[in-house]
Amino acid sequence: MKTIKGPGIFLAQFAGGQPPFDSLEGLARWAASLGYKGVQIPTSDPGLFDLQQAAESQAYCDDVRGMLAGHGLEATELSTHLQGQLLAVHPAYDTLFDGFAAPAVRGNPAARTQWAREQLLLAAKASKRMELTAHATFSGALAWPYLYPWPQRPVGLVEEAFAELARRWRPILDAFDEAGVDVGYELHPGEDLHDGLSFERFLDAVGGHPRAGILYDPSHFVLQQLDYLAFIDIYHERIKCFHVKDAEFRPNGRQGVYGAYADWADRAGRFRSLGDGQVDFKAIFSKMAQYDYPGWAVLEWECCLKHPEQGAAEGAPFIASHIIRVAEHAFDDFAKSGASRDQLRQLLGIVQ
Repeated sequence: MKTIKGPGIFLAQFAGGQPPFDSLEGLARWAASLGYKGVQIPTSDPGLFDLQQAAESQAYCDDVRGMLAGHGLEATELSTHLQGQLLAVHPAYDTLFDGFAAPAVRGNPAARTQWAREQLLLAAKASKRMELTAHATFSGALAWPYLYPWPQRPVGLVEEAFAELARRWRPILDAFDEAGVDVGYELHPGEDLHDGLSFERFLDAVGGHPRAGILYDPSHFVLQQLDYLAFIDIYHERIKCFHVKDAEFRPNGRQGVYGAYADWADRAGRFRSLGDGQVDFKAIFSKMAQYDYPGWAVLEWECCLKHPEQGAAEGAPFIASHIIRVAEHAFDDFAKSGASRDQLRQLLGIVQ
């Protein structure tokens, strides 16, 4: 059995314009001071992590790893959430998602898709140079605007969407395979891969690709009222990354899962800092240990009430206290007794 690695922290929500949040080293120093052992690194800002250079230069990656090690840290995974999102964008979201792309390709969906593809291919090479085994991303979405079947969906619409999504992702998954890195898709509302069955649709469309995995984040399942513990029982072999994020769902007489266009603070389902929501993390960490999850437990902080720095400070000890150091032997080994085959047969009452 394996002990989960951690605590780690996803840096995307903390990167900013003021020290220590304006550089990777500043963020590393800050994260280490809070007790974190790993950092999940976003790659959409070259000022924080230069993805192009990381893909091309072993020296750059060695310097990053050395800097992190100097603070007692490791990189847990690289993240291409924003670039992965842009690999498949429904035209209804063109304007809103354009801000995720490089300025040169904004306003040009075809060029933006190609840029996203190139970014993901760079991420495969960079992950290998960083000696990582998993990668965190989004799938993008073509069918999401048709999630609710009204008006009635034309026959074949969803199948066509997933066939196209697979066509775009297959060569990227192959590149990650060549790099020896698993891709963990964060199953997230707004993405075509947002629950177990949509992941299975995609997995079928990419021919069961061995590198197509899952970034497990229970908060998204709380908000869609999916059984996040049974999910681990079903999909544990495909879980490659783990975001430790809390959430709560408190429906009332006015709104439920859909949220009534309310702001985050007023929604029935909303993200919370660790320990402030409803997620049963003791059960999750137990199942992860049971199924030998070999990766990192990484805080993703999102909360509509609490300050991020308080959330981060509370997150490290919260995760550390939930990580189960697995046993090297069975608890009842002290009473173990050997027996020959003849003795076994005698114990069973089998007549010679």
